Amino acid sequence: MGNKMVMISFVVVGSLLMAAMADVDLSRDLEITWGDGRARMVGNNNNDNDGHILKLSLDRDSGSGFRSRNQYLFGKIDVQIKLVPGNSAGTVTAYYLSSLGLTHDEIDFEFLGNLSGEPYIVHTNIYSQGKGDREQQFYLWFDPTKNFHTYSILWNPHNIILYVDGTPIRVFKNMESRRIPYPKSQAMRVYSSIWNADQWATRGGAVKTDWTQAPFVASYRNFNALHACISTNSSSSSSSCSSHQQQPWMKHSLNASGEAMINWVQKNFMIYNYCTDTQRFPRGFPPECSSP
Repeated sequence: MGNKMVMISFVVVGSLLMAAMADVDLSRDLEITWGDGRARMVGNNNNDNDGHILKLSLDRDSGSGFRSRNQYLFGKIDVQIKLVPGNSAGTVTAYYLSSLGLTHDEIDFEFLGNLSGEPYIVHTNIYSQGKGDREQQFYLWFDPTKNFHTYSILWNPHNIILYVDGTPIRVFKNMESRRIPYPKSQAMRVYSSIWNADQWATRGGAVKTDWTQAPFVASYRNFNALHACISTNSSSSSSSCSSHQQQPWMKHSLNASGEAMINWVQKNFMIYNYCTDTQRFPRGFPPECSSP
């Protein structure tokens, strides 16, 4: 598949996703959890209060955040985000699924801010039973501050797939047969926040937050968890998904086309992969890094 055809596929898939998602009232599914007024729900024209857009802001005193009202055990969850424009160095906008406790599970998108004109870095990580350290980082093939783009997490018993505008960028497969823990029994909420991390976020902390640019604002719309199993408690078993067992997303894995797309993205846009970091793992990579 040539570069031109791949990029055309990205644009077409992303455009279809954007067109298919109608504006929804975010207050139905999401609740603001912190920020002392720095997070707010507004209308599409910023003048009414229909809750179609949620804005998180960060200033020198505090960031802000929200979470989903429901917790989920497996699902396909989407949200559209427009990231902080301009000089966002030192800031992090996080969007992730997480359970609670020392042995928590977690699936992360973290968007690391930049100096004006430089690309955002998408930092991803996956925790299972309290163990993370599975970082992969990517540049995006578009400016994520100009328009809303769709970021998706597909989580089922077989694999976790992270998508950007419908394009897979990362997959973490269930390898319990090799004694590698996999998130499957802890319900997780969706969380998002914006916060200051200038000790590490931009060029390893070399570039600090310019507070003259504050407030830093990220915008959200079209949260969609219709294809997800709502769980009533944090320790639910897979039985809470009984009504979804026959849904296509519960069995979805990447086909040959999906594998080709993820390989192309990782070849051209991946800038860090823990599975190739010999300095960090001089005695050998984690077991999930090797093919079965």
